[in-house]
Amino acid sequence: MDIVDRAKNLILTPAAEWDKIAGETHTVQGLYTGWIMILAAIPAIAAFVGFSIVGTGAFGFSYRVPVMSGIAHAITSYLLSLAMVYVFALVIDALSPTFGGQKDFAQAFKVAAFAPVASWLAGAFSILPALSILGLLGLYSLYLLYLGLPRLMKTPQEKALPYTVVVILVGIVLSAIVATLSAFTMPGRPGGF
Repeated sequence: MDIVDRAKNLILTPAAEWDKIAGETHTVQGLYTGWIMILAAIPAIAAFVGFSIVGTGAFGFSYRVPVMSGIAHAITSYLLSLAMVYVFALVIDALSPTFGGQKDFAQAFKVAAFAPVASWLAGAFSILPALSILGLLGLYSLYLLYLGLPRLMKTPQEKALPYTVVVILVGIVLSAIVATLSAFTMPGRPGGF
C-alpha cells in the first residue's frame, strides 16, 4: 500500500477507494506501522512546530509554548490519538449489529484507520497558527466515515446515516477526553509543566 496514493484516493475518489479497502486484508499491526503512526504524527508535529517554534500572536504580542511543554504535549496527543483509533474501532464494531451490520473487528479497524485521513492531513495547517482555522477541512473525514461504514461493516444503506451519526457522537466524546488529557501537558493547566 502506497501511503501517498491511498491518502490521495481517499480524498479524491473515496467511494472507489473504500470498495478497494473492503477487499484488502490488513493486520492491526500493519495498519499502525504503515499508516496510522505516520499520519497521526502530522498534527502532533505541526502543532509543536506551530506553537513552540513559530509562535502565535496578535496586536504586537506573541507567545510560544515552551519547547519542553510543546514536546510533552505533542507526544501525549500523538499517543492518545493512536489509542483512540483502536477504541474507535471497538465502538464501530460493537455498534454494527445495532444498525443491521456485521460484527467484524478487522473491517471496523480499517474504518477507524482510514476515515481520519482528512483530519490528520488538515492537522498540517497548525504549523502556522494563523492558518490553523483551515484545520476545519478535516471535517471531510466525517464524509469518509459515512462512506466507509456501510461498505465495510455491511450496514444497509438506509441505516448508514444513523450509524454514522451515533459513531460521530461517540467520536466527539472520545475526542473531548483526548483533548482534556493532552491539555494537562500544556503550561498553565493543572498538572502542566
